[in-house]
Amino acid sequence: MFSIPGQNAVKITPRAAAQIAKLMEKDGHKALKIGVKKGGCAGMEYTMEYVDELGPHDEAVEQDGARVVIAPMAQMFLFGTEIDYETSLLESGFKFNNPNVSEACGCGESIKFDEALFEKPKA
Repeated sequence: MFSIPGQNAVKITPRAAAQIAKLMEKDGHKALKIGVKKGGCAGMEYTMEYVDELGPHDEAVEQDGARVVIAPMAQMFLFGTEIDYETSLLESGFKFNNPNVSEACGCGESIKFDEALFEKPKA
Protein backbone atom coordinates (compact mmCIF):
# COMPACT_ATOMS: atom_id res chain seq x y z
CA MET A 1 0.00 0.00 0.00
CA PHE A 2 1.05 3.55 -0.65
CA SER A 3 1.15 4.90 2.89
CA ILE A 4 2.83 7.14 5.37
CA PRO A 5 3.58 5.44 8.70
CA GLY A 6 1.04 6.46 11.32
CA GLN A 7 -1.38 7.93 8.77
CA ASN A 8 -4.44 6.24 7.26
CA ALA A 9 -4.56 5.79 3.49
CA VAL A 10 -7.92 7.59 3.38
CA LYS A 11 -9.66 9.90 5.82
CA ILE A 12 -13.28 9.31 6.80
CA THR A 13 -15.26 12.29 8.05
CA PRO A 14 -17.47 11.78 11.12
CA ARG A 15 -20.62 12.02 8.94
CA ALA A 16 -19.31 9.36 6.55
CA ALA A 17 -18.17 7.11 9.41
CA ALA A 18 -21.61 7.32 11.04
CA GLN A 19 -23.37 6.45 7.77
CA ILE A 20 -21.00 3.57 6.95
CA ALA A 21 -21.31 2.14 10.49
CA LYS A 22 -25.12 2.41 10.31
CA LEU A 23 -25.27 0.63 6.95
CA MET A 24 -22.79 -2.07 8.03
CA GLU A 25 -24.79 -2.76 11.20
CA LYS A 26 -28.12 -2.82 9.35
CA ASP A 27 -27.08 -5.54 6.91
CA GLY A 28 -24.33 -7.22 8.94
CA HIS A 29 -21.48 -6.57 6.51
CA LYS A 30 -17.80 -6.42 7.54
CA ALA A 31 -16.79 -3.40 5.47
CA LEU A 32 -17.45 -0.98 2.67
CA LYS A 33 -15.01 -1.67 -0.17
CA ILE A 34 -14.06 1.22 -2.43
CA GLY A 35 -12.26 1.11 -5.73
CA VAL A 36 -12.10 2.57 -9.21
CA LYS A 37 -13.00 1.23 -12.64
CA LYS A 38 -12.86 2.46 -16.22
CA GLY A 39 -16.00 4.25 -17.30
CA GLY A 40 -17.89 7.50 -17.35
CA CYS A 41 -17.30 10.59 -19.44
CA ALA A 42 -14.00 11.51 -17.72
CA GLY A 43 -12.52 8.00 -17.93
CA MET A 44 -12.82 6.47 -14.43
CA GLU A 45 -15.53 5.96 -11.81
CA TYR A 46 -15.51 5.16 -8.13
CA THR A 47 -16.96 1.82 -7.05
CA MET A 48 -18.50 0.96 -3.70
CA GLU A 49 -19.73 -2.40 -2.44
CA TYR A 50 -20.26 -4.11 0.88
CA VAL A 51 -18.04 -7.08 1.62
CA ASP A 52 -18.20 -9.85 4.18
CA GLU A 53 -14.58 -10.97 3.81
CA LEU A 54 -11.37 -8.99 3.45
CA GLY A 55 -8.84 -9.92 0.78
CA PRO A 56 -5.19 -10.48 1.72
CA HIS A 57 -4.05 -7.33 -0.11
CA ASP A 58 -6.95 -5.04 0.83
CA GLU A 59 -6.02 -1.96 2.84
CA ALA A 60 -8.45 -1.44 5.75
CA VAL A 61 -9.16 1.84 7.50
CA GLU A 62 -11.28 1.78 10.67
CA GLN A 63 -12.76 4.83 12.32
CA ASP A 64 -15.68 5.36 14.74
CA GLY A 65 -17.20 1.93 14.06
CA ALA A 66 -16.81 2.18 10.28
CA ARG A 67 -14.49 -0.01 8.24
CA VAL A 68 -13.49 0.98 4.70
CA VAL A 69 -11.44 -1.39 2.58
CA ILE A 70 -9.50 -0.22 -0.46
CA ALA A 71 -9.20 -2.64 -3.35
CA PRO A 72 -5.54 -3.35 -4.22
CA MET A 73 -5.79 -1.99 -7.78
CA ALA A 74 -7.25 1.30 -6.49
CA GLN A 75 -4.84 2.02 -3.66
CA MET A 76 -2.53 4.35 -5.58
CA PHE A 77 -5.52 6.30 -6.92
CA LEU A 78 -7.24 6.74 -3.55
CA PHE A 79 -4.29 7.55 -1.27
CA GLY A 80 -5.00 10.83 0.52
CA THR A 81 -8.72 10.85 -0.29
CA GLU A 82 -11.27 12.20 2.18
CA ILE A 83 -14.58 10.33 2.19
CA ASP A 84 -17.53 12.48 3.28
CA TYR A 85 -21.30 12.00 3.41
CA GLU A 86 -23.44 14.93 2.33
CA THR A 87 -27.18 15.48 2.53
CA SER A 88 -29.03 18.17 0.59
CA LEU A 89 -32.61 18.86 -0.44
CA LEU A 90 -32.19 16.92 -3.68
CA GLU A 91 -29.77 14.13 -2.83
CA SER A 92 -27.59 12.47 -0.26
CA GLY A 93 -24.55 10.31 -0.73
CA PHE A 94 -20.86 9.72 -0.29
CA LYS A 95 -18.47 12.30 -1.72
CA PHE A 96 -14.79 11.71 -2.47
CA ASN A 97 -12.38 14.61 -2.05
CA ASN A 98 -9.41 13.13 -3.86
CA PRO A 99 -6.15 15.08 -4.35
CA ASN A 100 -5.16 12.73 -7.20
CA VAL A 101 -8.06 13.78 -9.46
CA SER A 102 -7.16 16.22 -12.22
CA GLU A 103 -10.65 16.49 -13.78
CA ALA A 104 -14.23 15.53 -12.96
CA CYS A 105 -17.40 15.62 -15.00
CA GLY A 106 -20.24 17.95 -14.08
CA CYS A 107 -22.16 15.31 -12.16
CA GLY A 108 -19.09 14.33 -10.12
CA GLU A 109 -19.54 10.63 -10.85
CA SER A 110 -16.73 10.36 -13.38
CA ILE A 111 -13.11 11.36 -12.77
CA LYS A 112 -9.74 11.59 -14.44
CA PHE A 113 -6.53 11.07 -12.50
CA ASP A 114 -3.30 13.03 -12.66
CA GLU A 115 -1.14 11.51 -15.42
CA ALA A 116 1.82 11.30 -12.99
CA LEU A 117 0.12 8.30 -11.35
CA PHE A 118 0.55 6.33 -14.55
CA GLU A 119 4.20 7.11 -15.18
CA LYS A 120 6.73 4.38 -14.54
CA PRO A 121 9.58 5.31 -12.19
CA LYS A 122 12.86 5.94 -13.99
CA ALA A 123 15.60 3.51 -13.06
